[in-house]
Amino acid sequence: MKNKFIYLSVLAFVFAGCEPEFENELSDSNYSAGDADFSSYVAIGNSLTAGFMDGTMSRVGQQYSFPNLLAQQFAVVGGGEFTQPPFDADVDNLGGLLFNGNVIQPTRLIIDAGDGGPENIAGTPTIDITNQFAMAYNNMGVPGAKSFHLLAEGYGNIAGVPLGQANPYFARTATSPTATVLGDAMSKNPTFFTNWIGNNDVLAFATSGGTGVNQEGNMNPATYGSNDITDPTVFAGVYSQIINTLTSNGAKGVVATIPDVTSIPFFTTVPYNPLSASVIGDGDAAVGQATIQQLNQQLYGPLKQALTAFGQGSRINLLNPNGNNPLLITDETLSNLAPQLTAALTMAGFEPQLAAFLGNAYGRARQATASDLVLLSTRAAIGAAPQGAPAPFNLFGITYPLQDQHILIPSETSVVATATASFNQSIRQIAASKNLAVADMNQILNQLVSGLRTEDGQIYTADYFSTSTISTVLFSLDGIHPNARGYAVIANEVLKVINDHYNAKLPLVSAGNYPGATVLPSNAN
Repeated sequence: MKNKFIYLSVLAFVFAGCEPEFENELSDSNYSAGDADFSSYVAIGNSLTAGFMDGTMSRVGQQYSFPNLLAQQFAVVGGGEFTQPPFDADVDNLGGLLFNGNVIQPTRLIIDAGDGGPENIAGTPTIDITNQFAMAYNNMGVPGAKSFHLLAEGYGNIAGVPLGQANPYFARTATSPTATVLGDAMSKNPTFFTNWIGNNDVLAFATSGGTGVNQEGNMNPATYGSNDITDPTVFAGVYSQIINTLTSNGAKGVVATIPDVTSIPFFTTVPYNPLSASVIGDGDAAVGQATIQQLNQQLYGPLKQALTAFGQGSRINLLNPNGNNPLLITDETLSNLAPQLTAALTMAGFEPQLAAFLGNAYGRARQATASDLVLLSTRAAIGAAPQGAPAPFNLFGITYPLQDQHILIPSETSVVATATASFNQSIRQIAASKNLAVADMNQILNQLVSGLRTEDGQIYTADYFSTSTISTVLFSLDGIHPNARGYAVIANEVLKVINDHYNAKLPLVSAGNYPGATVLPSNAN
């Protein structure tokens, strides 16, 4: 079964080539740095600081990083040069990365006007990380970095990249194999900084569908997996060390809180109930009325009957041929009824091997509810065939349960929320101890759920791309990172905090003058 993609008009993106403009004339002599000194501005963080969008770093995308937008405004009041890791070799703006000629990260996502999308732009990346620069830059945002990675020696050791022991982005620029991100940042002698780190300490767990481990109580981050949640005490200690170092020479700065993952399109775009007899709305997957009737007779009905006999009939309901129906998922918090189901199916005449397969497949199965968050990446899996599953039990989300990596269930969402709240409390407390400004990005992104009105009167949302919201969406096609407009909104929020906390008068930018997604007539070399 093929999923229904969102189709967008090329005309809706004619603004994509617009050049960014300042909201205020920069010749206004009333602008002031206030109590801040922007002569050496350094930004540390992860992909949100680097300018990551549409699933990768690219030459043009990097230009819209919020630190780069800030630096342009700081220049009005004496801000110094602001440098970013070089992406000149990304000539065709494909994005992606190579390691010795081998692709280690794909190209950026675009919309193909003919086929829909999103999809990776055709072509081969031209940025090879083995072409090293060994130089510190003002933008020290490292995609993929967690808080403790900023202090880790060897995180930029090129030899560790194939082994998963080093970061390919930092390996391009690290000043030595043992350099740290924070150490290279401090070599720029910052007088002002922004620090937006910590998202990946919890986000990686969420975007993996909760396949990682909550490491609360484990004080050794060297033992953490890539999708694990950082222990809150470890996070607070690392964050305090970062801030102490950044302010050691008297620098002022802004720190940012961590957004609640439920506010971003990666978790809010794919509905929990997309299955219907025919396409009803965006995101629906047409199953067909005859198929629904057949499923009720041959799978959902017998399965519900068996589960009811075990006192768990509420896990499964018959499909409604006249409306939307929930996905079939695995919930690891449920008691495993695999032995009971296997025995019941065997007694019903199923061949023992098939009965065992079905018992294991449906032992913790249930239908999704509105409390479950279906990952954006799961959209492509719905209706696909899981490896080794026999027909007709080989349709993910329909006749075979989606797995842990596809769904964030309520217990996992709760763990994420608890960690996020703890991290944000530490961020605020540590910032207050140094009298630093705080940009509450958690609050700002939560406002996008209902609509955020900017200074120009436009209302922006956290919706994913559709024909009706195309000009008001602030997220890129990966559903996690902002687009250029989104980074402009972030820059504005930071500018407003600086103006308020440091008695500065800095010009804002107009988000409406920044581009959205890339639409191509066709996706071909």
